[in-house]
Parts: sequence; C-alpha cells; structure tokens
Amino acid sequence: MKFKNKILNVLLLLSICSSIYAQQPKRKPNIIFILTDDLGYGDVGIFFQNYRAKLSKPFQLTPNLNQMAANGAMLLNSYAAAPVCAPSRASLLLGQSQGHANIRDNQFDKALADNYTLGNVLQKAGYKTAVIGKWGLQGEGKPENWIAHPLNRGFDYFYGYMRHEDGHEHYPKEGIYRGKKEVYENRTELAGHLDKCYTGDLWTAVAKRWIVEHRQKNNDQPFFIYLSYDTPHAVLELPTQAYPDGGGLNGGIQWLGKSGQMINTAKGLPDSWMDPDYASATYDHDQNPLTPQIPWPDTYKRYATSTKRIDAQVGDLLKLLSDLKIDEQTIVVFTSDNGPSNEAYLPKPHVPFAANFFESFGPFNGIKRDVLEGGLRTPTIVQWAKHIAPNSIVGHPNISYDWMPTFTHAAGLSAPSVADGVSLLPSLLKKNKQRESLIYVEYEQNGKTPNYPEFALNNRNRTRNQMQMLRVGNTVGIRYDIKSGQEDFELYDIVNDQGQAKKMASSKKNIALQEQLKEKAMQVRMVNKSAPRPYDEDFVPGNKVAKLKSGLELKTYRDLASWVPNTTDLKELASQKVENMNLVANQMNANVYEFKGYLKIDQAASYTFFLKTSGKAFFRIHEAAVIDADYNYVKNTELYHSIKLKKGYHQVKLTIKLDHPSDQFELMWSAADLKKQVIDPRLWYY
Repeated sequence: MKFKNKILNVLLLLSICSSIYAQQPKRKPNIIFILTDDLGYGDVGIFFQNYRAKLSKPFQLTPNLNQMAANGAMLLNSYAAAPVCAPSRASLLLGQSQGHANIRDNQFDKALADNYTLGNVLQKAGYKTAVIGKWGLQGEGKPENWIAHPLNRGFDYFYGYMRHEDGHEHYPKEGIYRGKKEVYENRTELAGHLDKCYTGDLWTAVAKRWIVEHRQKNNDQPFFIYLSYDTPHAVLELPTQAYPDGGGLNGGIQWLGKSGQMINTAKGLPDSWMDPDYASATYDHDQNPLTPQIPWPDTYKRYATSTKRIDAQVGDLLKLLSDLKIDEQTIVVFTSDNGPSNEAYLPKPHVPFAANFFESFGPFNGIKRDVLEGGLRTPTIVQWAKHIAPNSIVGHPNISYDWMPTFTHAAGLSAPSVADGVSLLPSLLKKNKQRESLIYVEYEQNGKTPNYPEFALNNRNRTRNQMQMLRVGNTVGIRYDIKSGQEDFELYDIVNDQGQAKKMASSKKNIALQEQLKEKAMQVRMVNKSAPRPYDEDFVPGNKVAKLKSGLELKTYRDLASWVPNTTDLKELASQKVENMNLVANQMNANVYEFKGYLKIDQAASYTFFLKTSGKAFFRIHEAAVIDADYNYVKNTELYHSIKLKKGYHQVKLTIKLDHPSDQFELMWSAADLKKQVIDPRLWYY
C-alpha cells in the first residue's frame, strides 16, 4: 500500500526557514576543530594543573590554553563518545553515539561509514574543508583499498597520517622508536621529504599555510579544519628545538616547503629538546618537607614538554587568526579524544608512564579505556571572539557528537536526522533554551583499571570487559564487566562525588532511576554484530505513558538542507492528528513531514520494518536509528531492519523529505507470525 503526496500547490521557492538559525550572524563562521590524542581533562592548567601548582605538586604549564579559556568558554562537563581513539573519532565525525557509529570498541583502521560527516555537511553548507594530522579511519589494507580516505568522506584536502599506528611515532622519516611512517598529502606519500619534522609542528605549519592560502584564493568562502594532533600520545618524543618566537603570520612555526627542511624547526637533533621549565624540575616524592627533592623522571619531563608544545601550537594558530583579522569570524574548539593514557613507548631506563604523576585525569577516577569519568571527560575550550563572552563557563553536560549539530547550526542549517547530538550554541552564546544532550557510551576492553592511590577503593583494579555509561542530569550510571542487560547500574551523584566513590543509596527515587537507565540503555542503540554486547538479544522496553489517543501527530516544516532534517529547532508550519501515515494536503510550502506517536506492541517479538520512498526518510523507534533512507539513498529502494520490541507502547518518529508533488513513501512491518503488511491503524497512538 502506498500513500501518495496529494499536495497540488507545492511552491518550490527558496523561502527562508524561520527558526532559531535565523538569529545567528549572516556570515557563516570559519571553524577550526583541534583534537589532541590522549590529553587528559586534568592536563590543562585552567582545568586542574593550576590547582596542583597551589599544592606544590608537579604541574604542567599551558598559558595559551588558559588565555583561550579566558577569551572564550570552558566546557566543564564535556565527554568523549568513547574512551579510546578510533571509536571516539568516528562518533565525532559521524555525529553519532557509540550506539549507532559503525566503528566501536578497538576497531582501528576500519573504514568510516559512508554517511554524513562533519566534512560533507559543511561542504554542503558552502565550506572548504580540510583534515590535517591523524586519520586512522580509512579502511584496512593497501592505499588502493582505503575506501574511507578523507577525500571520500567530505574533505577537500588531507595532509597527515592515514593509518592509526602511524600516529604512534612523531618523526615519520626517522622513525626513532616505532619505525618509519608514511605521511600523505591527499593521495601522495611524501614522508621522504620530511627530515626532522616533529609531527605536532608539521601539522601546525600545514594548517597555517592552508588557512593563509585559502584566504588568498577564496576570501569570502568559510573554511573548516579538523586539526587532529597525534600528541601527546605515548611515544613521548621531544621536539628538535624551542618553539619559534612570535607566532601567527610572521612568527612561530612556518612552512618552508623545501625537501629536507619543510618547516622551520626541521633542523637540529630530533628527540632532543626539553622544555627548560621542566629540564631541572624536582618534586617532593613522599610529601615530607624534611626529605630532599628529587628530579622528575625523564618520562614526565617529556610528557610535560609535549603538552606545553601543544599549548604553543594552539597559541600560534590563534595569533594567526588575529593577524588575518578573522578571529571574530572563526569558531575554535580545543579538546581531546579520550582520557589520559598510562603508556609510554620508551625503552629502558625510562620509567613507565603513570597518569597519576600529574593527575592527568583531574578530579575524576579512570583513564583511557575506562567509562569512569576520567576516561571520558575532556578539557574542552571554545573561542569565538565577540560572540562567546570572555570567561564563560558552560556547565551543560555535552558529548563529542554534539559538534555536528552545533556546526550546522552555526552555518545556518538544520542537522541531519542521523545525528544523535544537539546544538551547543544556546549554551555557548547564552541565547535560547539549551536542549539536553544524550550522553551514552558503550565499550569493551579487557584488562583492569590502575591501582592508583588517588582512585577510590572501588575503582582500583576494576575488571573492565563490557562497559556502559549513561548520564541523566547530575547522575551518572555505569556498568563494568557486564554479563547481562538486567544488571544494575552503579549510580553516582557526579557533581558532589566526582571520584565516583560512593554509590547512591537504593531509595525509592533511585530505584525508579535505575529502571529508567536500564530502559534508556536499550532504547538509544542498535545492535552491531561486529561489536557484540551481552544485552544484544534483550527486548527493547516500551514507554511508560499516560492516557493516549488513537492516531498520530503529523507536523509539517519547510527546510532548505539537502538532508532529512532534525526538526527540533525548525519552525512548525502546521500540526494535526491523523489516523494513519497519510499526508494531508494543507501546507503548500511544506517539504518535511514528520509523524510522531506510539506504536502498540501486543506481543514481544523481533519486528522487521520496511521503508521506501521516492523522496528521503529517516525512521527512529525511541532514539534508536532503525532505518536511514537519507544519505545516498536510491529512490524507491526498500530498506529494512529488525528490532526486538517488548510488549507495550513504543515511541516512533518518521521524518520524510518530499521535494516533489508526486513523491511517495511506504512503511510496512513483519514478524514471525505476522506477514509483511502495512501497520494496522488501530496500533497508532499519540
């Protein structure tokens, strides 16, 4: 059965969609997203190291990041989507949680899904896009098999490491500790020209050159750079020399472009320069003023030198924006891909690295590979001169896949329906109401948490295996070593118990919250067979709802984006009750139709849903993305997916983008004892 769009007077005008997007500046801002590798929440001065300095403990200096925070906003409750590199970066680029992203757990070098990315959504918004630095999401095998090369995922330019493992060495030509590596400019390998190039300096020089050249050629076109550092990751190699003075257009790191001396720090001795602030640093190792101070181990001098080098590189870039007089036109985000590591790829006699020497995890427990706060919290700073007020504090809990809706919002567009996040501009600009973020993480890793004395007893030597994390308001629920989906979450008041030392008592309120988390954990994800979970075979619970009416809500919108939009921030044209998924001819300017309501399930079973359209569509049950008939969808192709549903009422949302009067769509379902058919209208409620 097909339902035909009967709207006869559709005006395909380029009318401006009235929404909160219209309140943003008319000029689309440039966007620079700076992602560091394994930098902990506690590694940045303004977040935690300044506090350690007051206690006379070993501390790191990050003056430029401190100033960036003073000029903009500190996001104190920012989470990575996963506690390790590849899945975290995949969720960031796809705008999807780990309940939906195709790269999960430790799937390094797996091809990033061919879907909307930060790159291609901004390309469609008119941006020139670039990736500089570490990628690691290209697909396995030889270069000809790299189906997810950045140039195939929405980026106009790439310069950097393609493979994940390459990011574990900071001198690609010399390969001091981890062997020689390959560096690509677009599809051309050129590491042979990169004598003595320390990667953090190299990526910075390329970014500066690219910005300057882009401004010279395309002054009116906005740009987006994903600047993906591979520092301070565990190899802990040192630069060749001090950071050049000045910064910006005429100082700091400069691109020379000569084979053998590509950048102005490509001279001297690789892995040799120790920051003088740390070269002779000592500390009181036993907190006893009567015993002599001892030198910092070389391992930690290296780590601190690396983090301060990142700080200098960020300061250099910010100075460039000021020199070019585009700082007021540019959003700059600084953050990390996950919590701090406890690894160092250094030969003996270097001491092993431990993340508690600087308390790189900040006031939290957990490190990289943990879903405890220390493994997921990131030191996130955003600067946008004259738009974000200086010294702003954003307390709204947020997560890395919120950046896709944030950037599309800044560019004046809706976010794609596939995106799981929300725009953070209301919090950053202090305008309009901030919607709640979905903060959800799932991850699997063998091993245990460190036995650090800074950690609460319950978080030391914890067995990891299957893990899960959800945050609702100020409560965080976690599960470690999950064997069954029926296991309780550990509940923590994360505001008053940042170390997650004391489980919340089993009050009536918390018992209800426990049940809410168990239900939500099943409602926000889809099964991925490449990353099996112990709860994959469980049935998704329905919603606890009050009195319902028969039928569905149909809301109509007008949106100019090329994708099926998330309609949350669009201005509604009309809303009405319908008996079934029929389009009603009453909105001549609508091109987006959204059905919302509840589907009554009379018997727990695995249900398969079938969707096809001559337009585009996106179908969710609860927050689970069941069918994506949007990106690269071939019109009138039937897509289907199965999901196990418990008896009860299940929230549904079908969003359809129909750009022509003749467009059609069809939604059907089946089960073991139910032949494929249109859903009975008597099962729809709102």
